[in-house]
Amino acid sequence: MPNPSPAILLDGLTKRYGKVMGVDDLHLDVEPGETFGFLGPNGAGKTTTIRLLTGFLRPSSGRAFVFGRDIVKESTAIRRLIGFVPGTIPYEQMTGHQVLHYLGALQGKPSVMRQELCERLKLGENDLHRKLHDYSKGMRQKVAIIQALQHDPELIIMDEPTEGLDPLMQNELFSILKERSALGRTIFLSSHIISEVERLCDRVAIIRDGRLVAVEDVDAMRRRRSLRIEIEVASGQLPEAVLKMAGATLVSSSDSRAVISYQGDLAPLLTALSNMKLEDLTMERPSLEEVFLAFYDTDGAGPLPSIKEQVVKS
Repeated sequence: MPNPSPAILLDGLTKRYGKVMGVDDLHLDVEPGETFGFLGPNGAGKTTTIRLLTGFLRPSSGRAFVFGRDIVKESTAIRRLIGFVPGTIPYEQMTGHQVLHYLGALQGKPSVMRQELCERLKLGENDLHRKLHDYSKGMRQKVAIIQALQHDPELIIMDEPTEGLDPLMQNELFSILKERSALGRTIFLSSHIISEVERLCDRVAIIRDGRLVAVEDVDAMRRRRSLRIEIEVASGQLPEAVLKMAGATLVSSSDSRAVISYQGDLAPLLTALSNMKLEDLTMERPSLEEVFLAFYDTDGAGPLPSIKEQVVKS
């Protein structure tokens, strides 16, 4: 029977390191079965939040829950529900086999997916009998992923999961995660790589300097992005009717060339353009990466704009 509680619920979650703020007053909920991206530059507070959720840190104030369980009072029970891909794997003197067996035993659940994951991520028997101190960064990351997923957890928490993986292994990991999501598993993915969040996630939270600045639906963001149109006419100036059309915002213009940002029904715009003698026409939408980066490219002079404002301005 599905758990009615949110997979993750943050209620004013705050962590201070002395006078240094790690994360400040985080409010967030992640629904069961959702793939949720936690996006921000290095040092934004992503890892601190994950360490709080997994019980490796205690909050300074506020509360957080995993499937209705308090992260402070029920941390042991929570760890049985989650699979965690950390930033680094220790146990230098253990073999890959020993690490997977040891961490699997700590979960208290059968490692039903271990063999399949080893095969799909190309971690063979010869590799598994070597000690971790002989592993490359990519091989260590494969072990981290396998130990997190081998017991088929209800909640998968991943901190920069593609770190060190080559493109083929990244694609295989994405396929595995999509399969787990289709089976109703919840995925909480922390990353500073915008493209992988866009590719995998239903929603995304953007964190900056320890504070959440936006929580958005990825599909809704795609639909809201303005169309950037560059127009050059063969001779003369662009008609005012195009520049003043509803949904059009003039970005720049010079003689016979103009750049406009456009939102709305394309039919009237295309009709107007069809009556013009065009020298050149380019239409494109800004990538989500451009939209997200606008949240980080600030000088601290004022409050960050909402994501809706960023989409319109892009």
